[in-house]
Amino acid sequence: MQRETDSHAPESRPSPPPVPREAHPCARTALPGNSLAPAAARRFVRSALADWAEPAVRADAARADPAEDPSPPAVDGITERLADDAVVLVSELVTNAVVHAGTDVELLCRFEYAEENDEGEGASLLVEVTDHHPARPVHGASADRASDGAEYGRGLHLVASLAESWGITYRTGSKTVWARLPVDGVDVARELEAYAGEQAAERGLRAAEAAEAAELLAPAGQDRASHPGGSDSGADDSGSGDRDPGAWGHRDAVTFLAEASDLLAGQLDEDLVAALAGQLLVPHLADWCAVWLDDEGDRRTAPPASVPRLARVWHRSENRIEELHRVLEKEPPRLAGPLHSGPVPVPWPAEGLAESSGTALAHRLVAGGRSLGTLLVGRAGLRRFPDDVTGLLQDFSRRVALAVGAARQYTRQATISRVLQRGLLPSSVAEVPGLQTALVYEPRDKGLAGGDFYDVFPAGGGRWCFALGDVCGNGPEAAVVTGLARPWLRLLAREGYSVGDVLTRLNQALLDDAMEAAEAAARAVAAAGLGGVDPLARTADVDPLARTSRAHGSPHTVLPHTGSPDTASPTRFLSVLYGELVPTDDGVRCTVACAGHPLPLILDPEGGVRAAAEPQVILGVLEDATYTGETFLLRRGETLLLVTDGVTERRDGPRQFDDGDGLAAALATCTDLSALHVAERIRHLVHEFSAEPPDDDLALLVLQAQ
Repeated sequence: MQRETDSHAPESRPSPPPVPREAHPCARTALPGNSLAPAAARRFVRSALADWAEPAVRADAARADPAEDPSPPAVDGITERLADDAVVLVSELVTNAVVHAGTDVELLCRFEYAEENDEGEGASLLVEVTDHHPARPVHGASADRASDGAEYGRGLHLVASLAESWGITYRTGSKTVWARLPVDGVDVARELEAYAGEQAAERGLRAAEAAEAAELLAPAGQDRASHPGGSDSGADDSGSGDRDPGAWGHRDAVTFLAEASDLLAGQLDEDLVAALAGQLLVPHLADWCAVWLDDEGDRRTAPPASVPRLARVWHRSENRIEELHRVLEKEPPRLAGPLHSGPVPVPWPAEGLAESSGTALAHRLVAGGRSLGTLLVGRAGLRRFPDDVTGLLQDFSRRVALAVGAARQYTRQATISRVLQRGLLPSSVAEVPGLQTALVYEPRDKGLAGGDFYDVFPAGGGRWCFALGDVCGNGPEAAVVTGLARPWLRLLAREGYSVGDVLTRLNQALLDDAMEAAEAAARAVAAAGLGGVDPLARTADVDPLARTSRAHGSPHTVLPHTGSPDTASPTRFLSVLYGELVPTDDGVRCTVACAGHPLPLILDPEGGVRAAAEPQVILGVLEDATYTGETFLLRRGETLLLVTDGVTERRDGPRQFDDGDGLAAALATCTDLSALHVAERIRHLVHEFSAEPPDDDLALLVLQAQ
């Protein structure tokens, strides 16, 4: 089933019986849907018509071996004029298909004798261009011509003038635009002249605005009247025709907005967003631009008409930026009306510019229903910006507003995280007599609080304590557990509890906190009427010894995060290496306990590496767990290394950094190095292990006896 529309000469006659079409010249080809298709189509048509118009060559071939010449005889009536008209027509139809359908194109040329012509007229050349996107209309049909804003598809008017009939045939999965050229030609000069005068009178000022828009939107250094599909050199390019400037502007605008979105989305600082906006606009769309950003203070206390901040001024001539900045800063734009109204014309700042007149537009930067600032753009020598450019600037200002909003949100979150980080981690590491200390701490999300923590602090009575912990998970939830664990460790240590007792009591505190959270979640579920959901039962179903991983030949417990949207209370798991240090004459006496953590390693001066503790169960799992400490002497010249699983489980494909005791092997290469250089070397080896950035928090603590 097919639907066909046709446009042809008013006089029509009944069609005579058709002659078999395979007996007449016909050529077809398939072309890719890219910018090379129009030029290839022109070459193909010229070559086909030249082959059909060579009677001498065909006659010689037929006399030599008639059986070897299945081609139809030479065609009379193919003239240079017909070839030129066919090239122009094919160029327009193929270009239209490539630009508006974007699929591969099939081209067919067939010579029809008078007795075969479907319209009952004289001999003609039939051209068919088929694309595979029937849902997209052919621009230039009547509906398009009725639209005041359409500035494309004018080439089909030329097709209509050249052809004695043309139309569009829709089939399942394809659309064919066809045209029939008379062999004896038509008098198109008068028609083209009349059409040009009619269009010039109709468009008036709009034509000038379209040219201005094309000039503004076309890439610098490129021929604005050139064919968007490009053209190759050769005689067959003569009939390509000029493309309408609006088509150029539309395609360039889409590319510009896509590239601007990519660049703006990667900025996390609002001042950088403002600077990038100026560089994107100037000089492509404007001679100068300025970005004001509204104050983001507390709106409950800030004055209702706070003065915006002039974040960036950009001019195509850099030596005018400072003067323009001075002039614009005197009087920030104040735009009345609703937030989502369009651009507002503002006075031309002639005092800060060499040009005495021009057009300036102010665009509100609105995101999330809030005004974030104003984007002001200006162009000298224009009465007003063309509509196409104004629409493009509106789209661009929306992208700038979204980027500013995202940058502000990131800044707020980073500020909150830095405040939390100062409370969760010590401001400094205590100095221990007879011990050199070095620390590396790198959260996965730079500047955001993570799940790893460290501490070295005096506990009184000639004792110092240290801790290196890792909460299961990361981000804010992990930071909550860190905020609970580190103060408890300090409090219990200063109360004089032993290493084992400190961890035993911390384990109970984590379990009590998790139970209180689960009970609160159960009450919330009951209040919401969600029967059948038991948060306590859900957490009890988790096997606390579900997963184990090996560290230096010994298993240590690694448990999953068991929080769920139903419970709203993640179970609190914490792996920690906690120890006590007492300086002596021979070195430092250490007592350590390892609860579900990578084991501490000792490096002796000869390069030997050994584990310094035995693994014990992770904190926050078993209510009746009891922890014990192990004591050893860290002699002068020996180094104690403590790391989190961000080091041991650093991945490179299927491999981990600690596979085959990789951490011990790395530490063995650190003999005769200071604590600081040991820490830096291990950090470097961990980062070099994989080309990918670390996907977990990374912390390591080095203690070296002097």
